[in-house]
Amino acid sequence: MNKIFSINGPVVTVRDTTDFSMMEMVFVGNKKLLGEVIKITSVATTIQVYESTTSLRVGEPVIGTGSPVSVTLGPGIMQNIFDGIGRPLKTISEKYGAFIASGFQMSSLDEEKEWEVKLLCKKGDVLAFDDIYATVSETELVLHKLMVPKGIGGTVVEVKRNGKYKVNDTIVKIKTEDSSTVELSLVQRWPIKTPRPVRERLQITTPLITGQRVIDTLFPIAKGGTAAVPGGFGTGKTMMQHQLAKWCDADIIVYIGCGERGNEMTQVLEEFGELLDPRSGKPLTNRTVFIANTSNMPVAAREASIYTGLTFAEYYRDMGYNVAVMADSTSRWAEALREISGRLEEMPAEEGFPSYLPSRISQFYERAGYMSNINGTLGSVSIIGAVSPQGADFSEPVTQNTKRFVRCFWALDKQLAYARHYEAINWNISYSEYVPDLAKWYNKNVGPRFIDNRGKIMKLLTEENKLMEIVKLIGSDVLPDDQRLILEVSRVIRVGYLQQNAFHKDDVFVPLPKQLRMMDVILYLYQKCVEILKEGKAFSLIQKTKIFEKIVKMKYDVPNDKLEMFDDYFPMIDDVVKSVK
Repeated sequence: MNKIFSINGPVVTVRDTTDFSMMEMVFVGNKKLLGEVIKITSVATTIQVYESTTSLRVGEPVIGTGSPVSVTLGPGIMQNIFDGIGRPLKTISEKYGAFIASGFQMSSLDEEKEWEVKLLCKKGDVLAFDDIYATVSETELVLHKLMVPKGIGGTVVEVKRNGKYKVNDTIVKIKTEDSSTVELSLVQRWPIKTPRPVRERLQITTPLITGQRVIDTLFPIAKGGTAAVPGGFGTGKTMMQHQLAKWCDADIIVYIGCGERGNEMTQVLEEFGELLDPRSGKPLTNRTVFIANTSNMPVAAREASIYTGLTFAEYYRDMGYNVAVMADSTSRWAEALREISGRLEEMPAEEGFPSYLPSRISQFYERAGYMSNINGTLGSVSIIGAVSPQGADFSEPVTQNTKRFVRCFWALDKQLAYARHYEAINWNISYSEYVPDLAKWYNKNVGPRFIDNRGKIMKLLTEENKLMEIVKLIGSDVLPDDQRLILEVSRVIRVGYLQQNAFHKDDVFVPLPKQLRMMDVILYLYQKCVEILKEGKAFSLIQKTKIFEKIVKMKYDVPNDKLEMFDDYFPMIDDVVKSVK
């Protein structure tokens, strides 16, 4: 029997054995703690333990399973809360209390609950990997499609009738090519660190609509895209992800709380439980799954929590859903990698992080994409990862390496956050590389002016940024009128367009047609003001009309369902021009 030779925090070694393979799941000690083999030499095997190793002793047994760390997939994932290694926290709390005992093992899904199953195959059908053979109404918003597990295929020889079944009940029997019979139930298992295969990675052409103007207009993300949300403490990373989870047009939300404070994760779970899905009016949790791995949980489980959430996302993607993954925060995951690396005595790279940090980050974001699945459905996984750089220093390794592998960068600014500018995305250092890919969609579905207007808005904000350097030195009074106009219109853009009120019914979510009309009004105002200045009129005369304040308030004054009211703003601007002339 293999026995523990040494214990160093979550890292355990076994000497003189060839019984284990890389990434194999093992049970460590008398309490059977869950672990994973991460290093094998001729002398020792190193194991990363995903549970607390307190009270573990040298000499206790280590038992291999022959399979990698996997998660159970099936009906019951939605509305559930899992820890980093896939244990159902809600069920554990109800049955055993608030604390999880070391080595506690429990099925991820409720094995006693009966689900109404509708069979889609019949006797004689040929099934292969990923084919859909039955459906289950998992929640009011999610139709769960049961798919053939990998490595199984053949001719259907028996099909049960439609009805109620438990997750482990056999509903289909298949005869394989070697004449053996395989039973299909409502569940399957999948290794968390192995991406689910796809037929083809498709070109990204459709935006993930969030209803947040600064994102949808200036820095859009695509369905199947990746985005990083770096920001210091208090800049609103978590609240921004809450907003995106509620309002983005994804079908499924996977929220991963990786190494976050326990009280913050509690707040997330309580608030999500009260939210209603704006599209259906049903509870938002009907299409949400939570991975809760708080900072007081074993550090090694942070790595597993990221991969567990991604596996859930890919599973629902294979059903044909658009899935949005909110990872909060990848910095805590990187810190876990650093701690494990230190205990393994590996050569550290920048700021003590392991040299393989970039490859781990790239592997994480590469699992996003818009895919043609093997079963013929189309689905996507979009990843939005929060980054928590210490001291809001964007030059630190996690932020810099994340920036290399994402195409959307929403940099949160603490000065904007402290000024109550929501969302606090700094438009001067943020960017989105998806704009060219999405331009055709915007032109077709919103209007041909949308991308053109965006370019003009960005140009004005860039000009303002340059002028503010001069204003800081000598003030704005010495600027010529055309430059003072740029500053004033840019203020209208910042306060009246980019800043949103999460507590206002018409400003919490803004549809794209309204965003387009708002830009039309702002740019029309700028155009008319330029004409006035060219005729020699003073900028102060325009300011006295209070037109800029009226334009700022249009986001509140025009309801989302009465966009025709924007037509009144153009004559109003014309009247102002006539009064100045």
